[in-house]
Amino acid sequence: MLIQFSAPEVAKAAVFIAATLFPIVNPLGGAPIFLTLTGSHSHEVQHRLARKIAMNSFALLMASLFIGAQVLAFFGISLPAVQLGGGIVVAAAGWALLNQPDRPNKDQQSVTDVDLLTRSFYPFTLPLTVGPGSISVAITLGANLPKRLDTSSLLSLEALVASIFGAGSICILIWLCYASAERMSRALGPTGMSVVMRLSSFILFCIGVQIAWNGLQGLAGPLIHGTVR
Repeated sequence: MLIQFSAPEVAKAAVFIAATLFPIVNPLGGAPIFLTLTGSHSHEVQHRLARKIAMNSFALLMASLFIGAQVLAFFGISLPAVQLGGGIVVAAAGWALLNQPDRPNKDQQSVTDVDLLTRSFYPFTLPLTVGPGSISVAITLGANLPKRLDTSSLLSLEALVASIFGAGSICILIWLCYASAERMSRALGPTGMSVVMRLSSFILFCIGVQIAWNGLQGLAGPLIHGTVR
């Protein structure tokens, strides 16, 4: 028996997932931050780290798409609470990077290659690459994906293929952008790279504040509406 598979609809869903995740993941904006934190290490180590971050990001996005809502429900955590707590973490990371000196300090220089690679998940993947904003968006996409594909379950073949291609394309971009961050730095020069890094850090800080604000509104909204009534 042949499995019915609507390739055009799956392709549209994959493009929709990728287009929705791209602005919030922002691999282009993350590349200068990645280089700032890894600039004292060799190209080989940077490429290995970029590959690990991309793989971690794929696993995290897929988990958020398929089981994110169930995990939050199991622990009794609401999505606004994740946004509030995660937004504070992202804003703190952006603020720290914004105030970081252009030249690596002694603490950065003392980090070995092995120590750097062990940090591939935290903080490089979470929250600097795939933060609470990306996770909340992925959870929302996963909840609406069966309806978009007109399937009865998120575990259908169509949903699985669309998620793999949609999230996978974003993670490939993460790998390419982070691995080529050194070439970007040479093209922009020290001054241009410093400007881009500061701007990216400020945008990261603003994203964290916005995510936290959205979470605060989600938590306080029912209380405000209840008081008004």
